[in-house]
Amino acid sequence: MTDRLPPLPDAHLTPAQRDAKAEIINGPRGTFEGPFIPLLRSPDLMNRLEKVGEYLRFGSVLPPTIRELAILMVARAYHQQTEWAIHHPIALKTGLNPDTIIAIGQGRRPPELSASEQAAWDFLTELEASRTVSTPTFAAAAEHFSEQGVIDLTTIAGYYATLAMIMNIAQTPPPAGERLP
Repeated sequence: MTDRLPPLPDAHLTPAQRDAKAEIINGPRGTFEGPFIPLLRSPDLMNRLEKVGEYLRFGSVLPPTIRELAILMVARAYHQQTEWAIHHPIALKTGLNPDTIIAIGQGRRPPELSASEQAAWDFLTELEASRTVSTPTFAAAAEHFSEQGVIDLTTIAGYYATLAMIMNIAQTPPPAGERLP
């Protein structure tokens, strides 16, 4: 598979692209990789998306394990290797159970989930399958995460799906050739 939108050489960047790239490198991510490589073709969009992602990853009311569970579920749903490769080690660092990560990677329900992980799993699985959630599923998620947390969880699914679609059409390669388990 050929990277359709590979990294742009710094010498060929417009001032807007240079500024946008520097803002990401100097922000909490500290690196410029993954979806930002193809997104640099649209620096204003990239800046706006990055701010949403910065909130979701670093400021959301959701616990880090739930955020990473959601991101890995989206990466798996979209068969997005780069998203998986970036977030797999982050998920481990947050304390997400390695068996849960393996199950997600294999496309199956993890055997042992905490109550909050179960609420997130049910919410995201139902959202993906039907593009909405039932009242009981919504209520369970709101009980665990608050209404704000439900909005954050939904937006994580949408944001990372957007990034996955961008990387899928760009055929962005995963770092070091990593693959889904």
